[in-house]
Amino acid sequence: MADKKKTVGRVLDVCKLSDGIYDMKIKTELSRDAKPGQFVGVFTKDSKNLLPRPISICEADKDEETLRLVFRTCGEGTREFATYKKEDEVELLGVLGNGFPIEKACGKSVMVMGGGIGIPPIVELSKKLSEMGITPAAVVGYRDSETFLKTDLEKYAKVYIATADGSVGAKGTVMDAVALNNISCDVIFACGPMPMLKAIKDYAHKTGIKAYISLEERMACGVGACLGCVTKTVNVDHHSHVNNARICTDGPVFDADEVDI
Repeated sequence: MADKKKTVGRVLDVCKLSDGIYDMKIKTELSRDAKPGQFVGVFTKDSKNLLPRPISICEADKDEETLRLVFRTCGEGTREFATYKKEDEVELLGVLGNGFPIEKACGKSVMVMGGGIGIPPIVELSKKLSEMGITPAAVVGYRDSETFLKTDLEKYAKVYIATADGSVGAKGTVMDAVALNNISCDVIFACGPMPMLKAIKDYAHKTGIKAYISLEERMACGVGACLGCVTKTVNVDHHSHVNNARICTDGPVFDADEVDI
């Protein structure tokens, strides 16, 4: 993994994708090292806010040196980011996290799964799988008919949708969409809220499918120093000497068999 560093990027565009969901494109050298499933820390312009906001990487273009970040406005920091304009400077820390182990997908059928704001990371993941000659089944869950990033995913994957209100695709969860469409695979890569990941872990265990899940968690430092984002694990962590792991550095992606969720 490349060394993380603090740098200043330049905003190229910010647009609204759906209610509370924004899309920001940034010119930054961090794109050179970005892998699917990693994230960056984005600092606000207010010097009183010392800690960056962690935002997953939706897409990375090494040739254009750009990162695409799709985020939900849920606090003061992300609301600020939504107001940024072209040519604004933005301070970044990255790249952070381990990313998805896409090498595990070689020669196998793959299902990528995303729910809510866990959908953006699977766009870059699907792109990289496509470059490996794999067309994944992308099973994505939304609250309603505002299916942001659907057309982006369709460039690289066969997309199946679940909505909580039944307005598009299967009514219910991503697991309902899997059952309705009788989807099978050898490997699962997933990112989303904890109830969704728990269901995927149970499904993978019952079916014998290998699953790698990206855990969503509030993070403070983003570099593993504060131990503010931990998850229970099967094995003892070498850093803390207890059964936990730091999501920001040991993760956010884990083998589903190795975490106790």
